[in-house]
Amino acid sequence: MDDVTLARFAELAVDFGANLQPGQVVSLSGAPGKERLVRAIANRAYEKGAKFVDLAWFDPWIKRARIEHAADDTLEYVPPWLGDRILTLGKERGAAITLSGPVAPGLMDDLDPVRSGRDRLPAIRETGEVVGRREINWTILPGPTPAWAELVHPGLSPEAALAKLEEQLLHVLRLDEEDPVAAWRARADRLVSVASKLTELQLDALHYEGPGTEMTVGLLPGASWQAARFETADGIPHMPNLPTEEVFTSPDPQRVDGHVSSTKPLVLIDGTVVRDLYVRFEHGRAVELTASTAQEVMRTIIERDEGAARLGEVALVDNEGRIGALDTVFYDTLLDENAASHIALGRAFPFLAGDEQTMGRMNESDIHIDFMIGSDQLTVTGITADGDRVPVLQNGAWQI
Repeated sequence: MDDVTLARFAELAVDFGANLQPGQVVSLSGAPGKERLVRAIANRAYEKGAKFVDLAWFDPWIKRARIEHAADDTLEYVPPWLGDRILTLGKERGAAITLSGPVAPGLMDDLDPVRSGRDRLPAIRETGEVVGRREINWTILPGPTPAWAELVHPGLSPEAALAKLEEQLLHVLRLDEEDPVAAWRARADRLVSVASKLTELQLDALHYEGPGTEMTVGLLPGASWQAARFETADGIPHMPNLPTEEVFTSPDPQRVDGHVSSTKPLVLIDGTVVRDLYVRFEHGRAVELTASTAQEVMRTIIERDEGAARLGEVALVDNEGRIGALDTVFYDTLLDENAASHIALGRAFPFLAGDEQTMGRMNESDIHIDFMIGSDQLTVTGITADGDRVPVLQNGAWQI
């Protein structure tokens, strides 16, 4: 990425994605291989009046050492100051910018999967709490690295693979447009319009049917659908995911029945790749889970707490976005979840609840893990309280 492009990337992250306000503290999350991006974003944040840029650095090699050598009864330990750091950011009404994308794919593959599943860092439970209360304006963007590029484009030389990945990321971020912010606002208008229509329908459930998938998900009365644009409790608009192509809500965690099969690999936050994931639900709970890789890691994760084996999100993605059209598996949840409809195990979004009663029925968990189940062969049908069926998504196109 040349200096001009790097500066445009940082501006998109700071000015538009997070919509940093003068005087805010910024939590900036990075990893090895992303130093230039991190520095460019920090520089732009200070140009925009940041009070302080607080760098949170995650090194997966150090996590590997912990899983490999630490005492078994310490693997779930999370230093309390890490949670306090996030809670303080929320109290200070700060901003957060995170760079996604693997830096060491497959690094944990030869380790004990149960031990790997018990250490969830760098995920921190308090992050979900602060986001759920809408205390911070935040965004996540993909940050390319050579290792990630070789994973996505293994047939190319390292230099060509990185150039190809960067080209694709600039495209899906709309940074190849003369005015990327205007392009994003137009796309957001479309997604918000669909979300509003789904909210107005007040559906009782969604029925999914496609290859390897047949599932009915109950919806919560009064819960809204949302897309693209978020707003903090203090009224600061921001776009949490760049790119974003999804329309989503939080379902009834007690009313999920059927089975789903993943249509893209799932990459966990530590780089572990879960392939061919299959989950069967009964009365809202995952009662069967298989995968061709990292199966025991996932089984350990969903036993973490009561909500970990239940859904906290359902998200629909059409074929008008830029990611799916590239026909590329990016091995990064931020990108792959916006290429195909998906569901998430774990924590729901309380800000989508219409009232306190609905909020009380939403799923609570330490985890939130999205995995992709969508394709052009997936059909999603809405079911009303009277039992009427309403086409929602068919062949990748909205029907509402």
